[in-house]
Amino acid sequence: MPTPSQIFIFLYFTISISLADGTQLIVVNNCKESIWPGILGTAGHLTPQDGGFHLYSGEQLAVQLPDNWSGRIWGRQGCCFNERTGKGTCQTGDCAGLLHCRGVGGVPPATLVEMTFGTPKSPLHYYDVSLVDGFNVPVSMAPVGGGAGCRVASCEADLNQCCPSALEVKREGKVVGCKSACLAAKSDRYCCTGEFSNPQSCKPTVFGHLFKAICPRAYSYAYDDSTGLNVCRAPRYVITFCPPN
Repeated sequence: MPTPSQIFIFLYFTISISLADGTQLIVVNNCKESIWPGILGTAGHLTPQDGGFHLYSGEQLAVQLPDNWSGRIWGRQGCCFNERTGKGTCQTGDCAGLLHCRGVGGVPPATLVEMTFGTPKSPLHYYDVSLVDGFNVPVSMAPVGGGAGCRVASCEADLNQCCPSALEVKREGKVVGCKSACLAAKSDRYCCTGEFSNPQSCKPTVFGHLFKAICPRAYSYAYDDSTGLNVCRAPRYVITFCPPN
């Protein structure tokens, strides 16, 4: 029979190995209402939690991700799902009317949290909060550990309250989302596509400047790398919907 000290050593190494394997996301709902986070792995990467789950106000969930995982998380609001079938609708961020998105992305406008946790060639983690697909809910991604230089990515303000009328998305008279210029205009100039698919020819619009002024730690348009993209290597990150502003 193992001694207490041997049990302690076994548990210590077991816990150490499990914490060192991959990266942990702690998803927190700090909003006053429920949030239904959607999660999507990029091509070739798994989609955990069947792609979506429900968080009541004040609730949180830990998600363990493998090394080199890449994907995105977004918040869905105003959802109503059938408990038996898992089908329904969301006012924002809807993924084909499913509670578990299972590989389906969210309908914009939606605030995106994007991340790549290392590659076969680099152990570094890259992450950002993006307004390129518009905005629906404030969110932040903060590293826990990782050392100096590891920054918080965020859009902590409620852009719906100052969204230009041309970009508003309303449900029952209430502004629930704010489109990006790309989503509203659907042109190469605003979407950084076609002849504008490079940082020299694609510049931020007046709406991009507005988003940047209000949320300086988020991507405001496709080539906003200098201030939007963050680099770190932490064992876990906290993603908070409606973070303290």
